[in-house]
Formats: sequence, C-alpha cells, structure tokens
Amino acid sequence: MSLDPPPYLAQLQSNIRQRPIPWDGAARAGTITEDQLAKIRAVDKIRTEQRKQVVEGDLDGYRRLFVGEPGTPSVIETASKRSDVIKYILVLLSDLLQVVPSLAGALFKNADPYKHFLPLLAHSDNSEDRVPLLTSSVLSLLMAGSRDQSKVTQDAFPLIISYLCGLVKDTGDASLQDIAVMEYSSMLHSTKMKQLFWKQRSETVAPLIDILRKAAGVSNDSSASLWSGNTSTRANGFEGISGGVGLQLLYHVLLILWQLSFEAADIGDEMDDEYDIIVLYTQLLKLSPKEKTTRLILATFTNLLDANPSTLLPTAVLARLPAVLQNVSGRHLTDVDLLEDLEHLKEILEEHRKTKTTFDEYAAEVQSGHLRWSPPHKHQTFWVENARRILEHEQGQIPRKLAEIMKKPWENDKAVLAIACNDIGCLVKEVPEKRVQLEKLGIKARIMELMQDPDENVRWESLRALGGWLKYSFEEQ
Repeated sequence: MSLDPPPYLAQLQSNIRQRPIPWDGAARAGTITEDQLAKIRAVDKIRTEQRKQVVEGDLDGYRRLFVGEPGTPSVIETASKRSDVIKYILVLLSDLLQVVPSLAGALFKNADPYKHFLPLLAHSDNSEDRVPLLTSSVLSLLMAGSRDQSKVTQDAFPLIISYLCGLVKDTGDASLQDIAVMEYSSMLHSTKMKQLFWKQRSETVAPLIDILRKAAGVSNDSSASLWSGNTSTRANGFEGISGGVGLQLLYHVLLILWQLSFEAADIGDEMDDEYDIIVLYTQLLKLSPKEKTTRLILATFTNLLDANPSTLLPTAVLARLPAVLQNVSGRHLTDVDLLEDLEHLKEILEEHRKTKTTFDEYAAEVQSGHLRWSPPHKHQTFWVENARRILEHEQGQIPRKLAEIMKKPWENDKAVLAIACNDIGCLVKEVPEKRVQLEKLGIKARIMELMQDPDENVRWESLRALGGWLKYSFEEQ
C-alpha cells in the first residue's frame, strides 16, 4: 500500500536535498571515504530512472555504503560526527529504497542491517533534532520494502515502534503524529508484524483510540458518553473538530485499525473489551464525511463481526449500528467495496435480530460492560420469566459481570449504577433464595454504599433494591 509522504516530512527532506554538502572537504577530513564519495556522487542529483539503473547495477556496493560489512564501515559510522552529512545520507537512502525495490532485500545480506540506524533514534535530547525522524523513515521503508520477519527484524520492531509512539503520544503535533501513523501502517505488512504491534498495544493502539475518541467527541478515556449518546461533535464530520483532529490523520488512523482487523479472529474480542471499538466506530460512522473514511469504517466492521459473530453482533445491536447503517444507505455512495460491505453488514445484523431472544439481548448488554434503560430492565414479565436463568446462566456469569460493573464509579454516566441496582432488586424479588449468591459477590455491600451516592436516581434505586433484600430477610426470621 503506497501513500504519499506527509507534507511536513516531504518538505524536510526537500530542504535537506537542496543544502550543499562540501563532499571533497568531507573526504579530505576523513568524514567519508573516497569509495563512499564515488557512490554518493553516482546517484546525487540525477534522474530517478538513472538512479535506479546505477543502484541496481551495484547492489553490493550500495549495501556496503549504507550498512557496511566486516572491515568496511558504513557511511553512517564514518560520518557519525557530521549531522549534516548524516541527514543527507538518510534522505538519500529513503529516496533509493522507494525507487529501487531490490535495495531493501540487498541490505539484509548483512546479519543486522538495523545495527547502525537504531542508535540514531536517540541521536540527541534536542526535540528539534530531525535525525531521529529521518531515521524512522528509513527504518520503516526498509522493513516494509524487505517484508523481512527474521529475528533481527522482530528485535528491532519494538524499538522503532517505541520511538513512533512518542511522536503520537507526546508531541501533540498533528504533522508528527501523521508521519508516525503512516510509518506504522507501512510496517504492518504481515500477521507477525501486526501481532508484535498488538503486543505493545498500550503504547501503540491506545493512543490511536484516543485520537478516534476525540474525533467522536469523547473528551476522556471513558466510552460512557458514546453509549449514552452524549458526544460533543458537530454534525459536519471530522475536519477541524474535537481537539483539531483533521481528516488526513483520521484516515490514516482508521487505516491502521482496518489492517489490525484482519486478525480479528484472534484479537477482535479484546479490541472491543479494551477499547469499546464497536460503539466507537458506530459513532464515527455517523459522522464520517467522506467515502474513503466510510469505506474503512465499514470494512473494519465487516472483519470484526464476521470473525466474532457470537460476541460482537449483540454489541453492535446495542450500539444501534443497524439504525446507523440504514442512515448511511441514504447517502450518495458510489464505491463498490463500500456498498458491498454495507449490504453485508445489514444482512448479518438482520439475521441476528431474527434469532436472538430478549434474554440474549439482556445478557449481551451486561457483557458489554455498559447498561442503558433498554426495555428488559423495566419489564416485569421479563424478570418473572428470566430471573432464575440470569442467576444460573454460565454458572453465574451475568451477576458476576453486574458486580464488576457496580464496582466502578461511573462519574460520567450515573444511570449505569441506577440500572444495576434496579436489576439486582428485580433478581432478589423473583428469586429471593439466591440472595446469598449475590452477597458473596459483594453486591449487597455495594448497594449500601450507593445509598450515599450524590445522584438522586442512584440513591432511589439502591434504596429500592436494599428494601427488597431486607424484606425477605425479615420474612425468614
């Protein structure tokens, strides 16, 4: 997948290409060797096609220039004290890796082609030093061009990723973030590399999810506002909203999540458990202003739901994805792949709707980790018919999940606590002999705590739940 370089990186590289380097003086000073100088001059400031012919005709020579070999140091080693030369060489190598596909593979004739580049990622403590940024460009191109998956690449990958993570998380600079995200994308060329990326997800995926949440109008790391529908975005799409997340950066972040979604059979459930990906993408789909972003969102949904139908289809229904898909169908869309994914998603969700029961709907809602006032909670017949099943299903899985939900403070969505107290009260009313099971989970103690909650609805529902509990306790005495 080839993407144009981000404007900031392209401008930086262009400026470096235009700066004159006194090569003869560098050779006399021993900064570079005569052989290195000859190799550089042979490809310096000539047409792309000529460059390609020169390098392809001497792959071993250019391998020695850039990564060296025993007894022959690379230009990165000999010029290590000349920052201007190092920058030029990094830009030159980036250019050659893009126009000479065979060069990346040739560099891997060395046991470790990364050896002299990785230290440059920590070239200095000066945040304005662009040697690390230029180095990351070289390393991502090398990894993408070679498609190497050997141990030396697997060892280098986390170091490169950690540097790029810093650009995404720490700079707050959209240009640098976009560079990092595009370089991520270029390196995720195989299942193995995506597994390594996912393994570092607290560094890699989490900051990308934060960018998507900003675009969706979520101001913190909680998805409560997404489930409740209280987001702060304007209706005109991503561009320039919610923290200044631009369309280009959004597209590239969505691209990475789409690449990861091809491993959904292994990581799809975790993506939703840890990042609420289904409800987040449902909100993003509502806002998507361009076909290219809509296409990526729908393609990601397709991969996730096809690979995890039993767990993620119920969540998609709770997130109201079917209604959003219906709205999307009303847009003027022409992309064939997009339209195919749209129809496929509508079909599988409709098939799921036909087969699910009210109990399934309730169980899925609890397992999603977020409660809303959906019909079962206030429907007395539902509790009469299903209370015992809820307590016994999968050896008490649902009450355990309710206990887990109730332990959280839910500062941004107190309704969740009120609903949980309502449900516990209904369970106790219909199956009072199972109170001990709930007490062992710490639910009674938590309900007593919630009677002091600042939220009026939480206090009322917790009082009702405890009242039922005490009623049956007194009746048994």
